[in-house]
Amino acid sequence: MAVLQIFCYVLLALLPIAYYFLRRHSNYFAVRNIPHIKPVLFYGNMRDVSNNQHLKDPFLDLYKKFKAEAPFAGFYLSMRKAVVLLDLDLIKNVLITDFHEFSHRGNYYNVKDDPLSGHLFNLDGPKWKQMRSKLTPTFTSGKMKFMFGTVVDVGQTFVKVLKEILEKESSQNGLEMGELLGCFTTDVIGSCAFGLDCNSLKDPETQFRLMGKKAFSKRRHGRLVVLFMQAFPNISRRLGLCMTSKDVSDFFYKVVKETVEYREKEQVQRNDFMNLLLELRKGDGLESLSLEEIAAQSFVFFLAGFETSASTMAFALYELAINQQIQEQSRQEVRKVLEKYNNSLTYESLKELNYLQKVLNETMRKYSVASILIRKALNDYQVPGSKFIIEKGTLVIIPVDAIHHDPDIYPNPEEFQPERFNADQVNNRHGMSWLPFGDGPRNCIGLRFGKLQTMIGLALLLNNFYFTLNPRTPVPMIFNPKSFVLAPKGGIHLNIEKIQ
Repeated sequence: MAVLQIFCYVLLALLPIAYYFLRRHSNYFAVRNIPHIKPVLFYGNMRDVSNNQHLKDPFLDLYKKFKAEAPFAGFYLSMRKAVVLLDLDLIKNVLITDFHEFSHRGNYYNVKDDPLSGHLFNLDGPKWKQMRSKLTPTFTSGKMKFMFGTVVDVGQTFVKVLKEILEKESSQNGLEMGELLGCFTTDVIGSCAFGLDCNSLKDPETQFRLMGKKAFSKRRHGRLVVLFMQAFPNISRRLGLCMTSKDVSDFFYKVVKETVEYREKEQVQRNDFMNLLLELRKGDGLESLSLEEIAAQSFVFFLAGFETSASTMAFALYELAINQQIQEQSRQEVRKVLEKYNNSLTYESLKELNYLQKVLNETMRKYSVASILIRKALNDYQVPGSKFIIEKGTLVIIPVDAIHHDPDIYPNPEEFQPERFNADQVNNRHGMSWLPFGDGPRNCIGLRFGKLQTMIGLALLLNNFYFTLNPRTPVPMIFNPKSFVLAPKGGIHLNIEKIQ
């Protein structure tokens, strides 16, 4: 009884202290006269996210409310304080000019207990710098040409499978493009990152496809534990907490381990990403890659490549189904270029698809699959030309989706206009007004490959099929609030007709 009484007394004594610190935390921006929206206890400014709001929505609201008032506004990512950048010049400072002050992302990773988390997207500091330096040569335009044939082969298989589906099934209810394109990009990345024929196009229930989907939709722990890991990373590492589901982690690590062992034993050479990683494995000392590092980089290449490219292609086809004139103009360009190159898609011919590239750029503007970018202040940072200071340790958020939908930058932002990316219009806009791949030293290292597989996929589909909107898909698009990346609620169903 005495122990229980002591515990109650201690708890009662701690409650006012906890209340004091919570109140101090929630008043952080108010005390400093930084524009912000009043947070909700524990939820911060994220209370409705994943319920009736997508992740992009609170940042869009904040951007609209305070854009004209200050270079940045305060924001609470649940219990973590952050600032949302509203000024394009300040964004340029953070991403490029003063990158050394904001080089960290602040993501949680635990290399010891979850080796797959030690990939380029998560790493910070010297580890990130070393890994970026090692991997940069594997993503040059020359290396993309190296993998071009592999992507085209999978694309041609995709066209063949889609024609077979149309022969067997009624198109009355339309085909769900997200799932079909996810199978295409899974097979592309599976082949290029792991050197495997995943065959998810022919068997959507293959384990590789299922594990890829699970890696995006399931985490090992619930929301509260994830918040704890992000807020207290060092304690979480000591506790052995991990983000990735164990079965997903075990599966991908096993695939990489077996692939590496087989290739090294049999001296296998392939035109893929795995081959380039194995070349790095042969280096000496700090320059060489361990098996765990190869597994982690292959894993993030897979995750970043299959979901984002599949979603972008699905959104592009959705817009082309709505805007038939744009679809036909894109198709005629593809056919004209293919005819010039003896009806074959080559690395050189892809570069001549100028209008289709504008269609892709406008798709990435209107549908920012990654709606925000996050950096972390390494020191107190005086915002140029103002009295404001971004304090050390503060998360810095760049609201990509909000910028892409700013009517002052893109008039009538909800309209799909590929001409926005004519050279004269691009040159008249601020360099930070289009950020689907980020910018600066920590931009998306795989942007060339992402563009490559997306352009190949769209070119082959437009050359072989007509697309119209199915009534099951709403206009305008409704987004799934539970998805971290931008995803349509209920999928994108299109009617597809084979071109004779």
